[in-house]
Amino acid sequence: MAILLACVSMCVTLIGGLVAVRIGERKRLVLGLAAGVMLGVVAFDLMPEALEADRSEALGVPVPLLAAVTGFFTVHILEKTVAIHTGHEDEFGSHHHGFESVGLLAGAGLVFHSVLDGIGIGFGFQAAESIGVAVAIAVICHDFADGFNTFTITTLYGNARRKGLIMLGLDAVAPVVGAVIGTLVRVPSGLVGLYLGYFAGFLLYLATADILPEAHAGKPSKGPLLCTLAGLAFMLAIAAFSH
Repeated sequence: MAILLACVSMCVTLIGGLVAVRIGERKRLVLGLAAGVMLGVVAFDLMPEALEADRSEALGVPVPLLAAVTGFFTVHILEKTVAIHTGHEDEFGSHHHGFESVGLLAGAGLVFHSVLDGIGIGFGFQAAESIGVAVAIAVICHDFADGFNTFTITTLYGNARRKGLIMLGLDAVAPVVGAVIGTLVRVPSGLVGLYLGYFAGFLLYLATADILPEAHAGKPSKGPLLCTLAGLAFMLAIAAFSH
């Protein structure tokens, strides 16, 4: 099931890369909805399960919360290290003059984080089927933006369209590879809460630092905000129904 859902993620990534550039302002609505769903997964699924699975504390703080902070800064450091900026690409001129390697490195960073997404799906199913499905929903929602950004950031720095499509293909396959790894590598039961907290922080960063700013870039509009609230309400309803 984890690998099957990762294949859905692969298709969504490809769609994001191939058609996102053509949908104009509607892209902001899709991203707003995705951010709301991801925040809902973190607040209503991952963190409650993490705190339930691991009640231990370190320095007076629940260990899953420390893991969440670590996950948040993992992707933050990854992005800053490889110079990824996912929003407001149209505010920057095309980068030439030998910066093609920067675009490839940034695209590779996005591919690597997509592998981690797939591993998250696999590990989620090891924790519980409901957690695996929730993680998969979050990953699928933000993979639309991933596909769009992988192609954009690669070509922004002067790389040919062909290289951008190659990086898009790698980014699309990456969650499937990660899901295979996450299915085959077993997570010790004692580390389930730690993992869930870590991945919650990972998703929290993507939603708040990447997806939401991109959804609200451009002229002010209530549409993305309403879509974010709708995504959040949707995940709250799912959590209430499942319990």
